[in-house]
Amino acid sequence: MADAIEVAAAILGDLATRDAPFGELTTYRVGGRAALRVVVPDEPALEIVAAACRESEIAVVALGRGSNTLVADRGFDGLVVMLGDAFATVEIEGTAVRAGGAASLPVVARTTAAAGLRGFEWAVGVPGSIGGAVRMNAGGHGSDMAAVLRRIRVVDLGSGKDVVVSAAELDLGYRHSALTTADIVVWAELELRHGDAAGAEEEIASIVRWRRANQPGGQNAGSVFTNPEGDSAGRLIDAAGLKGFRVGTAHVSEKHANFIQADDGGSADDVLALMHSVVERVSEETGVVLQPEVRLVGFA
Repeated sequence: MADAIEVAAAILGDLATRDAPFGELTTYRVGGRAALRVVVPDEPALEIVAAACRESEIAVVALGRGSNTLVADRGFDGLVVMLGDAFATVEIEGTAVRAGGAASLPVVARTTAAAGLRGFEWAVGVPGSIGGAVRMNAGGHGSDMAAVLRRIRVVDLGSGKDVVVSAAELDLGYRHSALTTADIVVWAELELRHGDAAGAEEEIASIVRWRRANQPGGQNAGSVFTNPEGDSAGRLIDAAGLKGFRVGTAHVSEKHANFIQADDGGSADDVLALMHSVVERVSEETGVVLQPEVRLVGFA
């Protein structure tokens, strides 16, 4: 791996930062550092990054806003790639919306609502990026990316392949897509519907109120486990008596049992250990084996 890092660093030059913060960029704000990190400023730089990944065969992770990622305390012995502000634009033409992969979901939700478009209001409460939302088919409040996504442009950093693919080709399912950690979504096209701005903005306000009332703030990554068919992971965890249950510097939220809170200055390894404990306890109590939706990086 050391050789791959040196090869990638040589190709990337000033684009790359060595021994860069990684875990602290996630919404858990715990975990170690990355051997290399690049914030891609523009299209030519994206080509250089793809070439560096391909020629070095370095382990690579595309990172959006880190709202669904847990980085091990030992860090990540590879390259983290983030898109810069040039990839955060939002363009609207009729009911079609093209949003850059780095665009914030709440920003896109509010921008489209103000334009009188409906169908993306749910995203106002998801603190992620468009690229990350496509990768995990993020959703909430009865909708998800699959319901509005038309096509994306995606670059495979491992091979350098740069293609535009339709939503139908992404194998979108519940918190699932065919994209890998080395795929970086450059932009996504959404198809929304005409409506009135006042109605859209009122729905956004309602969603924000609901989330503030029902979900905790602080250092967490939102829902930790996917909902089993016909049930709620939060209900199962609560029924197992695990609200407030703690392992080291991490605990199950008292407000919403499917959220795990990390202490300030805490340990990512504690978060993972708590996740394992929750899975074990819920399995013992109910026979249901919960599946994590959090992306784990750097763990052995």
